[in-house]
Amino acid sequence: MTAETNQAEQPDVTAPEADAKVPAYSWYALGVLVIVYVLNFVDRNIISILAEDIKADLGLRDDQIGFLYGTAFGVFYALFGIPLGKLADNWHRIRLMTAGLFIWSAFTALSGFAKSFTALSVARIGVGVGEATASPSAYSLISDWFPKKMRATALAIYSSGLYIGGGISLLIGGAIVENWNEAYPVDAPLGLAGWQAAFIAVGLPGILLACLVFTLREPLRGQSDGIITPPAKDPFRGFARELVAVIPPFTLIGAAQAGPKGIATNLAGMLVIGGAAYALAVATGSYQQWIAVGIGYYAIFSWASTLKRRDEAAFKLIWGTPAFLTTILGYGMVAFMSYAASFWAAPYAIRILGEAPSTAGFWIGGPGALGGFLGVILGGAAADYLRKRNPAGRLLVVAFGLVGAAPFLFLMFTTESTLVFYVAAFFQSVFGSSALGGAAATSQDLVLPRMRGTATATFFLSTTLVGLALGPYMAGQVSTLSESLSTGGLSLLIAVPIGLVLLLVAYRTVPEAERTLIERARAAGEDV
Repeated sequence: MTAETNQAEQPDVTAPEADAKVPAYSWYALGVLVIVYVLNFVDRNIISILAEDIKADLGLRDDQIGFLYGTAFGVFYALFGIPLGKLADNWHRIRLMTAGLFIWSAFTALSGFAKSFTALSVARIGVGVGEATASPSAYSLISDWFPKKMRATALAIYSSGLYIGGGISLLIGGAIVENWNEAYPVDAPLGLAGWQAAFIAVGLPGILLACLVFTLREPLRGQSDGIITPPAKDPFRGFARELVAVIPPFTLIGAAQAGPKGIATNLAGMLVIGGAAYALAVATGSYQQWIAVGIGYYAIFSWASTLKRRDEAAFKLIWGTPAFLTTILGYGMVAFMSYAASFWAAPYAIRILGEAPSTAGFWIGGPGALGGFLGVILGGAAADYLRKRNPAGRLLVVAFGLVGAAPFLFLMFTTESTLVFYVAAFFQSVFGSSALGGAAATSQDLVLPRMRGTATATFFLSTTLVGLALGPYMAGQVSTLSESLSTGGLSLLIAVPIGLVLLLVAYRTVPEAERTLIERARAAGEDV
């Protein structure tokens, strides 16, 4: 039994009633979480419609804009997701989400006062740290509010906030920046440009929403699976240990606890990852991008090494299970395309097709939100339907989302017709979003209830350090080098063959991994 497991009493294994109805409160709580996730993506994605104004005002390049949207946010979102995921596994998840919502909303508002690339980068990092609390807490809460048979549907409903928020951000951002600049061509209040006013306008409401989230009731951990897990006696101990394990240079302290071999392994990983990051920085000239990515990948290497020593069962069920890894990395390729396509859509419409920000925001944001909502809900329902007939059936939906989105992405970045562009953007959103529910539910099914926060944080590594930190930046870098945003967008199609190979491996290994879950956990020392 692990040290963390010893902090609490042995789980109470009680089979839930198969036909038990979902309480009305669960649906209410899910609705609140959807609103939180909507605001999450409004704050995260609004930079897309503001990109052209920010670029002109601060004198930035496309690769720097891609860095602000993806890497500056995504790397720190991923890193802090690890200790915060651990805290979600051991502490009061409602309080954690409330604090995170307040933090990321405040930093979004502070983005509106940025006057330089560096200041805006720091604000985006703050947004990433705050938002790292949301999904580990929400995924764990939803898995306790809803039974296994409805989990993909419930997670898909929650995830619809991603697409609704992304769409609303374009509608709101485009309208604010255009109206503000028209109303205040000179002598604007506080000297704010339209893009700065937009950040402030979407950041402040989150502070009020945090008060509503605070009123939600915390469910019993593991209740929907019949594995009631009592609260940890010292929840912040695990958080502090994970924080030390994942944040450089304190990672060397964690490595030293494993003796000389641990230090040697950690330093070797640092040198290899650091050398690769330096080579890429020299080759591209984007030092901030590859320093941040290098820090991220080294931190994850250090954390995984420490997790193996501290919690062997969690390590084996997450990092030691090919089914889990190929599932999250396969979905990471979907995120690679989707994040970049959704971000660069508005700049393409404004810069290449000559659309006004408000027009682009309306025709990308509204249909995009609808397409994402339909895709994630239908995809989640289809994933649950196929799961009943095939243990790996959910992964078929993930692969479908990857392949189905590709032709529409191609149309988006090659057409000169605004109508074709907006229609293609809509269907790219539908297909790309359909993969999320199935991938998320599969990752949750491959671990024990006490590990779900950590597993969720690991799942989001694939969407951040692979999808968010690399996709938008790569398209921007290719655009900068080729002086063609169209070429930058088309470069994203490299994700399709890579993702299909990963999902094929997952499809073949998930059924056996799920069937042997308890057996493998016990073999690793877990008392279940």
